[in-house]
Amino acid sequence: MKYVFMEEHQGTFRVSAMSRVLQVSRSGFYAWRRRQANPSPRQQRRKRLDEAVKKAFDARKSRSGSPRLVRDLADAGHQHDRKTIAESMRRQGLRAKAAKKFKATTNSRHNLPVAPNLLQQGFTATGPNQKYVGDITYLWTEEGWLYLAVVIDLYSRLVVGWAMSERMTAQLVCDALQMALWRRHRPTGVIVHSDRGSQYCSGAYQQLIREHELICSMSAKGNCYDNACAESFFHSLKVEAIHGERFSTREEMRQTVFEYIEVDYNRTRRHSANGFISPAAFEANQVA
Repeated sequence: MKYVFMEEHQGTFRVSAMSRVLQVSRSGFYAWRRRQANPSPRQQRRKRLDEAVKKAFDARKSRSGSPRLVRDLADAGHQHDRKTIAESMRRQGLRAKAAKKFKATTNSRHNLPVAPNLLQQGFTATGPNQKYVGDITYLWTEEGWLYLAVVIDLYSRLVVGWAMSERMTAQLVCDALQMALWRRHRPTGVIVHSDRGSQYCSGAYQQLIREHELICSMSAKGNCYDNACAESFFHSLKVEAIHGERFSTREEMRQTVFEYIEVDYNRTRRHSANGFISPAAFEANQVA
């Protein structure tokens, strides 16, 4: 990278001065230039690999690291192991967006009845519509907060229901669950797990659970690991689509969240729990 800098700034600084500041030799720089002008077959292969990695990385909007890029490149006809892809990313300074610490959103300080923890961190299912998890997070815009509730099917990690609102109310979680029920053709007997937030303990939400013959499950008090899959989804959403971006209006945020859930996460993003294929592809493969 130092030689690249020197190449780009030859018209501004003398090579001898840049060599001294960057602590490299002039002879090394000129040898590097000769190699660039007449690349060896190995260098040509490396260049083609770097170009393919950069193209795949950009196509994933800087969201994928080497484990997912290995599979994207394989689908495009480039067979390389994870170490080779990781080395290419390091050479080019490509780094997937990193996660940040997550904070709890819902309020569990209330006197409403709570359900037992039936899930017990059992985050796998043998088929769809056996276990759902739900949670709420908050998203900042210059117009104020926007709250997002989701329902995820643990079988494939597909987001089957979601809703957004300017207020964090029981209606928000009811709307998300209603979408899940509509999308999944109103299954019964599903374990629906959440934290102990007042929205999930509300009369309206609990009535919806009973009306559709669902089974309510809730995390132990203050244990975020009991709802780790929903927490993980929010991590992915915020890191890959929201952090570092500016949202002037709630409508801009709504559009971003819609695109991330329905276009990226459900249909194209590779999920490690599914053998690195998307939730939609995983379900389609199982049906086929």
